[in-house]
Amino acid sequence: MKSNLKPEFEVVEGTDARQVPVRLLVVQEEARPAVELQDEPVVMTFPHLFVRELIALVAASLFIVVISLLFDAPLEELANPQKTPNPAKAPWYFLGLQELLHYYPPVISGVVLPGLVVTALAVIPYFNVNVQRTPFWATHKPQKIVGVLVATGVVTLIFYITGAHPIWPLIGPTWLIGLCMLLPVLVRADLRVLRWVETRSLAFWIFTWFLVAAVVMSVIGVFFRGPAWSFTLPWVDGIY
Repeated sequence: MKSNLKPEFEVVEGTDARQVPVRLLVVQEEARPAVELQDEPVVMTFPHLFVRELIALVAASLFIVVISLLFDAPLEELANPQKTPNPAKAPWYFLGLQELLHYYPPVISGVVLPGLVVTALAVIPYFNVNVQRTPFWATHKPQKIVGVLVATGVVTLIFYITGAHPIWPLIGPTWLIGLCMLLPVLVRADLRVLRWVETRSLAFWIFTWFLVAAVVMSVIGVFFRGPAWSFTLPWVDGIY
């Protein structure tokens, strides 16, 4: 027995897609991306992290109290606008910038360079950061050796000719970081330290350079600068 019911739709073939539109509906069953589940240890912020931070706070407070009891830090005389101390030093956390004043004009060392640092801190989070931290020497070793040597030379030349004097507090850390980066290539030995250095990423070395440079500049400003911002030896001339 044949049915006289017509189908609800008819398949029409044609060459003009505007007159005979073709609509396809594909229904896919539920699927999830294949992700490897990792059983990582997870702990709650409270009390695990909170207790550790509280212990660190108490330990730091006790350390400061002990230091204040053992070493006297008397206040200086009242400020006299007619008598400027020599040398006039900024607080220790600004002495790195004050050390730059010895080499660059105030606009460069006090405005341009700090402005670039603040801008970098605001912009860098928007870059596509590689979370995996690929080791620097993982690939292309010959090209990277040349790159490290050229970068070290260019940075050294910039700090040597751009300032009023060669900026040795920045040239020294540049050579030190460049040498540390080349250690796995220069020294062929199965040492744990060399293996650790070889697995460091480029971001690690850049951050280390900034950190070492800031520490060196601050230490020089605190201990090795005397009257007229001249270079002094603290064990000979004392600390100003």
